[in-house]
Amino acid sequence: MIQLELRPQPSATMAYATPILAVVLTMIFGGLLFALLGKDPLQAIITIFWEPIFGEHSFYYRPQLLVKGAPLVLIAVGLAVGFKAGVWNIGAEGQYIVGAICAAAMGLAFYPTESIFIFPLMVLAGAFGGLVWAMIPGVLKVKFGTNEILVSLMLVYVAEQLLASVSLGLLKNPEGFGFPGSRNLQQYTSAHNTEIIANTGMHWGVVAALIAVIFSHVLFTRHRLGFAIRVTGEAPRAARFGGVNPSQIILFCLGMSGVLAGLAGMFEVAGPAGQISIDFNVGYGFTAIIVAFLGRLNPIGIVFASLLMALTYIGGDIAQSQLGLPAAAIQVFQGMLLFFLLALDLLTNYRLRISNVERKS
Repeated sequence: MIQLELRPQPSATMAYATPILAVVLTMIFGGLLFALLGKDPLQAIITIFWEPIFGEHSFYYRPQLLVKGAPLVLIAVGLAVGFKAGVWNIGAEGQYIVGAICAAAMGLAFYPTESIFIFPLMVLAGAFGGLVWAMIPGVLKVKFGTNEILVSLMLVYVAEQLLASVSLGLLKNPEGFGFPGSRNLQQYTSAHNTEIIANTGMHWGVVAALIAVIFSHVLFTRHRLGFAIRVTGEAPRAARFGGVNPSQIILFCLGMSGVLAGLAGMFEVAGPAGQISIDFNVGYGFTAIIVAFLGRLNPIGIVFASLLMALTYIGGDIAQSQLGLPAAAIQVFQGMLLFFLLALDLLTNYRLRISNVERKS
């Protein structure tokens, strides 16, 4: 009989092995899914993971790893700060959207004026928008004891409606022939998040992501606040006895998540996306949850996890165009990664034990 036996201490080996095992199992069961859809599973897996890096058109797809990875890093780092403290911000997608709306509104408010101050103001507006949206579940939790998971998640749907509203109204391009969406910020030099080095995908969002990784690494390893965050998540009662104010930790974690998600939205709308539109949100906020756990809530691990998820985005698009895979199948494939990761996490604290069951005569 197979039983689960509690380990005396969590296994460090399994903690680092589970992400690798989760990726392998995702490939296996993802291949089975593609086979059920009538596609060659091996060809589909090769297309998703090999084609963007080593394929015929890899010169175009490689820079896209940074373009798609940067917002994931920014959002996931912010989420990791909260998750370590046991603050479950599931609404980063909403904070990402609101940050983008505020940043675009700030930039378009000055259109067509050209100034070097417009882009920095957009950065501040994006961070502020994400912060305000994240503070709503934070304040409600601190003051009224509400569940931050439900409140932050419901606010995502509010943000999506707000996005549709401004795309059709407040920020709608007056020269857009009636189509929903704002002016194209890529054509507005002062508001454009341009590439720092041409044809590399390296824009200011990538720089911000690297700064966020360094900041969070220092926070968790060298700063007293990082220690207080970890203790709050691992032993809340001990943290209170140690003088840690849980309300301040909650507000800081949600605020940090909101700021970084808002910045991700700002750099996206001013760069790759180019405009506010009804379909601006592509699920980065939810995918970043997978990234945070896949990276073991470690800033360095999050970088590699973000590149992996960016690879599935790019490879998934290639598979859709070349193999005719439906978009939903790629989303299920990404969801499998989180499922297997969380399932295998059980083996970090438990071990499988086979025992003989004696029959009573």
